[in-house]
Amino acid sequence: MAESDAHLLIVDDDERIRGLLQKFLIRNGFLVSAARDAAHARRILAGLDFDLIVLDVMMPGEDGVSLTRGIRETSTTPILLLTARAETEDRIAGLEAGADDYLAKPFEPKELLLRINAILRRMPELAPDDGAPKYLSLGDIRYDTDRGEMWRGDDLVRLTSTEIQLMKVFAARAGEPLSRSQLVEELGRDRGQSQERAVDVQITRLRRKLEDNPKQPRYLQTIRGAGYMLAPD
Repeated sequence: MAESDAHLLIVDDDERIRGLLQKFLIRNGFLVSAARDAAHARRILAGLDFDLIVLDVMMPGEDGVSLTRGIRETSTTPILLLTARAETEDRIAGLEAGADDYLAKPFEPKELLLRINAILRRMPELAPDDGAPKYLSLGDIRYDTDRGEMWRGDDLVRLTSTEIQLMKVFAARAGEPLSRSQLVEELGRDRGQSQERAVDVQITRLRRKLEDNPKQPRYLQTIRGAGYMLAPD
């Protein structure tokens, strides 16, 4: 996807911040809509599809984490959370709810732009149909390595952009243990213990979609002292 083609939704209860973000992102080539709170965002999302949502966590009424969880019930649209909270637990809660990334306030607009573009670049583009697709078999799950799609029978399994990127990395190196630091690097994140913990959260979410028993994973295994490994049939 070309980043400049993307349609973004900004959700923030602060009118000044909302307006500044909208103007800044429009100047950088995006189509941008804005919502003043979660209820307003839900009404907009009911009628429009977006390429990415920039969502403030601390809002009156329904907060950003709750809205993220609600969006994830029906949509895989990437979500970038904006949070004034520095505590790791609060950021982890956002990732567990289904967010793809977070940015702590205050932030430089350029960093927001870089993170948005990084998320959009991780979204897969459909490969041309030049023959039979290549599949990995994971029990009743099949993963299309060409298209980056996961299927359970005839049902498409919804993946977030981060989960799509993780599956791409694991599929390319199936049967090979990958450390947390390697996964952080593959995801294009800054290195650090908090990011490695965030990878653990993403793995837990991915296992819920892959495994019959996520607590005893068969296909996305933990390799003691080495990291994680995808073990297809």
